[in-house]
Amino acid sequence: MSARILMFTQSDCLSCELMRVFLEARGIAFEERNISADREAYRTMIEKYDSEETPTLVVISGNAEEVVVGFDPVRLDQLLASAPSSDAVTES
Repeated sequence: MSARILMFTQSDCLSCELMRVFLEARGIAFEERNISADREAYRTMIEKYDSEETPTLVVISGNAEEVVVGFDPVRLDQLLASAPSSDAVTES
């Protein structure tokens, strides 16, 4: 997958742990930002992604950003399945 995945979490968050296990089970690489330890990550999650809840997952593909607030496995499967992969073939 060529999309970049950001996951905003906080300490002692069960839904965050479920999200982490979900992504790891599917072999999806992600960048985790713990808002409990990183004030800049907290501010980014609130101001840029308009979320006040963890987990918040951001899928960045090209110039497009999709934000999923909370652990929603059905929505995540749909979103991650439609994200372009690095081995996708395109016609010229």
